[in-house]
Amino acid sequence: MSTIEKHTHIVKKTASRLGFDYCGIAEATFLEEEAPKLENWLNKNYHGKMAYMANHFEKRLDPRKLVDGAKSVVSLMFNYYPQQTLDERRDSLKIAKYAYGEDYHFVIKDKLKAFLKCLQEEIGEVNGRVFVDSAPVMERQWAEKAGLGWKGKNSLLLNKSSGSFFFLAELIIDLPLVYDNPSNKDFCGTCTRCLDACPTDAILQDNLIDGSKCISYLTIELKEAIPEEFKGKMENWVFGCDICQDVCPWNRFSKPHKEEAFLPHPDLEKSAWEEMTKETFNKVFKRSALKRTKWEGFQRNITFLNTN
Repeated sequence: MSTIEKHTHIVKKTASRLGFDYCGIAEATFLEEEAPKLENWLNKNYHGKMAYMANHFEKRLDPRKLVDGAKSVVSLMFNYYPQQTLDERRDSLKIAKYAYGEDYHFVIKDKLKAFLKCLQEEIGEVNGRVFVDSAPVMERQWAEKAGLGWKGKNSLLLNKSSGSFFFLAELIIDLPLVYDNPSNKDFCGTCTRCLDACPTDAILQDNLIDGSKCISYLTIELKEAIPEEFKGKMENWVFGCDICQDVCPWNRFSKPHKEEAFLPHPDLEKSAWEEMTKETFNKVFKRSALKRTKWEGFQRNITFLNTN
């Protein structure tokens, strides 16, 4: 076994030990095919008010601009599919499954830091950075390039064995490794369930999303008033949305996660969200992704739904 093969084995073994469900590796190069796609998406203003999406264009496409001397992009998937969905126990307001437990940024980032430390202890000097939806990294494209799945019509990464209820994360390191082959196959076929089910028509042709119409964008990213055109179309989603994932046939293979940190906060199930004070909100959602909306944004969403 060559040195590169040994290092690759250590990477894959460490990923498994830390609880990541899938690990794939791609060479850190310029994403040439993605450049015109990203430019076109931005030119059509599909990013809505997310101005940050237009920043760092080159860094989004070239990981070597994020990490000097980068050789490999290690893509990782971590399951967050719950044992039971909260909306089955509530008659009204719904939140996306990824927000049930602790904020994934904290949980996954800690695992990634431990990952990099393990590599440095076992291999020696390894320089790199860890990312979990927190920097200009095109995570779905890298995961696809690393053979973890394909980009579905809803633009999410789909895995043939496990669906799409996964967090994606990356290690960009200056260590050459054995690179995995992309699947280069789209298993969505002629299925259009996600397009048909999206109540705001945010899912377009060619695996594109008009982010400015997406319920997740409207309830989380948009900081101003939700446009009146979406009245009656939100289907009681008060934070995020899982519709396009819930209807996807590949998610019939989803299995409940085993991460204790992602279990629903006890108060999440019994709290009367409509009557929640700012103090209670800050206490209940202190380490939750829901804090991104802040109390004011959460109340805005609830009010918008209740006045449909």
